[in-house]
Amino acid sequence: MATRDIGTYLHGIQHVGIPTTDLEGTIDYYKKLGFEVAGIFPNGDSRCAFMRFENLTLEIWTVAQAADATGAINHFALDTDDIEGAFAGAQRLGLNFVEGSIQHIPSFWDNGIRYFNVLGPNHETIEFCQIL
Repeated sequence: MATRDIGTYLHGIQHVGIPTTDLEGTIDYYKKLGFEVAGIFPNGDSRCAFMRFENLTLEIWTVAQAADATGAINHFALDTDDIEGAFAGAQRLGLNFVEGSIQHIPSFWDNGIRYFNVLGPNHETIEFCQIL
């Protein structure tokens, strides 16, 4: 079986992740800019909101301490419908994995998500994410 280039598993940007200490205030701020709440989900002991404006989706979740400075964006996620294929492609490329395996969050969207993270050349986190 021929191996596929990792880019063939990807469909573009899925979301950009922003941690906050004030979820409601952050939601209100982005609503003023025209974003709409696409969903709010349990995330461990807190909550996570997804907000959309046109082709941009923000994932905003609560943390005990946010960066509150330039560089506050935590990650960006690439969309895939084949997380196993994307993971195998990332392994073939020798990418720098954060967790080392595919992760699962069952509470997001209707059936959860599966994802993995790698570090980019500037130590930025790049998430590969499949909505189930």
